[in-house]
Amino acid sequence: MRRLFILATLLAAPVAAQTAPDPHRLALAAGYKAAFTCSGRWNAGQGEAAIARDDLTGIYAEYQPLVNGLTAAVDEAARTVSVKFATNLPPRIAVWRPLLGCAQLPVGATSAADVARLVPGLAVPDLAAMDAKPWPLGDAGAVLPLKRKRDRAALDAVVAKAFESDRTTAVIVLKDGRIIAERYRADWSMHTPQRTWSVAKSLTATLVGRAVQKGLVDVAQPAPVPQWQVAGDPRAAITWTQLLRMKSGLWTAGPGNRTDEVYLGGATVAETAPAMPLEHGPGTHFNYSNNDIMLAALALSRVVAAQAPAGQAGQHAAMAFPFTELLWPLGMTRTTPETDWRGDFVLSSQVWMTARDLARLALLYQNGGRSGIGAGGEQLLPPDWPAFVERADGPQPDNRPEGYGAGFWRWGGLGGHDGVPPLPAGTYAMNGNRGQYAVISGNFIVIRRGFDLPAAPFAMHRFAAEVVATLEKITK
Repeated sequence: MRRLFILATLLAAPVAAQTAPDPHRLALAAGYKAAFTCSGRWNAGQGEAAIARDDLTGIYAEYQPLVNGLTAAVDEAARTVSVKFATNLPPRIAVWRPLLGCAQLPVGATSAADVARLVPGLAVPDLAAMDAKPWPLGDAGAVLPLKRKRDRAALDAVVAKAFESDRTTAVIVLKDGRIIAERYRADWSMHTPQRTWSVAKSLTATLVGRAVQKGLVDVAQPAPVPQWQVAGDPRAAITWTQLLRMKSGLWTAGPGNRTDEVYLGGATVAETAPAMPLEHGPGTHFNYSNNDIMLAALALSRVVAAQAPAGQAGQHAAMAFPFTELLWPLGMTRTTPETDWRGDFVLSSQVWMTARDLARLALLYQNGGRSGIGAGGEQLLPPDWPAFVERADGPQPDNRPEGYGAGFWRWGGLGGHDGVPPLPAGTYAMNGNRGQYAVISGNFIVIRRGFDLPAAPFAMHRFAAEVVATLEKITK
């Protein structure tokens, strides 16, 4: 009996060791809780209970049990969130900054002072003054309801279907640049921002388009990723277009490559994304990749920094570019693109945006790259840029109904069901995890935001097709 007891003890010991939390996974879980609590608290003004319900549930499921057992120490005065995960290791800390939202401190850092000083040197806009301006630069006159009661009732009935899920936070429908339907979850408003997830990739493509319009970038040329500018490195031949179209050929850890070390672990864009080796020849293979978009954003920041006017710090110029050249000219004053602790934007995912700001971004494309509505605005993008991002070019995704353009998904022909026709050819969309969508179809735009759970994704193809079909009936 004693021998059996000893044998059982020896066999049980390795199992117990295997089930103990790995310190690095605990650190990632702590970084997840610190970063997401920080962003939800000061980007969106949410309380900790709402953040736990929405942003800390339904994603990164493997960290969920660990996150639930960790405590976030929120410092309202310093705008920091600290999460202790081990008695013998420093906590994970995230710090909020005006305009730039939250950044995680590097592993081992205990002071947010240096990160907090990384700001673009811009004044925060007067939100009340901006809101009072006419739509789309402001909110005045944004809504133009359908005149006929039966038309409003038909559209409202379709919109209501989206809110059968309590995970939907916002729906906006636009026709000819004006809002004709708008609804929010009870605790939401038109000024509540939410994480975009991969809609940020469409924002990155738009920023590159802005640089093309300004003569700073030629997308047919190699993207000047600094880490590749060494003799003999074949990655130096990867073009801007190949990065935006997800066909760089770079290896990633699976489709959509998990970038936990940047999002959760305090690593930087510059030390992670450029380090991937080639797996395929550039342009020969599609692989949906966070790294490709982070590399495009990294290269853009270096181009802008190199062109900074005399007397202006290059990094400040690069950090200011999204605001002064795109967001604020469009009236997107409640959009927060977050950075890593070195000041590089994490533009594959970590952007906060209201539903109305997302509508403004979609409207830029519907309006041929011009701000505003019609011909009166500024040409911010090349006139052919909307066609460029919608066009399929080369290898396409496997096992997905959508095609891929350049930072945008191609939705033409999708969503038809039960007598509802599919979305028209040429429909394209910005897609993000957990149910972030902006669908551009002719003169209609359909926005839906949410906190979807993996087991219950929102049927956006179907919903968008129903909205568009309803609008086409109304306008006939």
